[in-house]
Amino acid sequence: MLGSGSPTSKEKPASPEAEKFQMVYRFDAIRAFGVLSQLKLAQTALTVVALPPGWYWYSQGLMTFNSLCLAGGIAGFALTMLCWMSYFFRRLVGILYVNEAGTVLRVAHLTFWGWRQDTYCPVADVIPFTESQDRPQELFMRIQQYSGKQTFYLTLRYGRVLDRERFSRVFGVLDTHKGPAGRQASR
Repeated sequence: MLGSGSPTSKEKPASPEAEKFQMVYRFDAIRAFGVLSQLKLAQTALTVVALPPGWYWYSQGLMTFNSLCLAGGIAGFALTMLCWMSYFFRRLVGILYVNEAGTVLRVAHLTFWGWRQDTYCPVADVIPFTESQDRPQELFMRIQQYSGKQTFYLTLRYGRVLDRERFSRVFGVLDTHKGPAGRQASR
């Protein structure tokens, strides 16, 4: 997985200060998703921290077993939702950049903690949208790599392509007629 710090993956190009990147795509709501991710972490921590006092109160007869089970269920649900939301938010693209040579794609996305993280991958490893089953009309399109290391999601419906030429060099020309019977979607 790119960005995981594994010994075989590169998280940064050889000389990042020598590289100059141009923004080609932006999803403005990514900041709100970062805040939501941080709030979800805090909410989950609070519900899990409430369990030990609940056990104590139950052992002292101050809390019923049903109340303890309810608290445990809420904490379990909060943990499950945290895992699901984190899985999605870590793959949601906020900004895409391409270096001036057009050889490196920089993907700005969120970490588990809701902060920004940049992941670098060679443009040659990115599967163009023209080779994918995703359609531009769908809510999310996958950014995949031939190496299969990482998959990201971007939304063309709510995000903005800022530099259509550079974007097309990386992902191919978006075919709005792609779909059943070659007809254009009404969205």
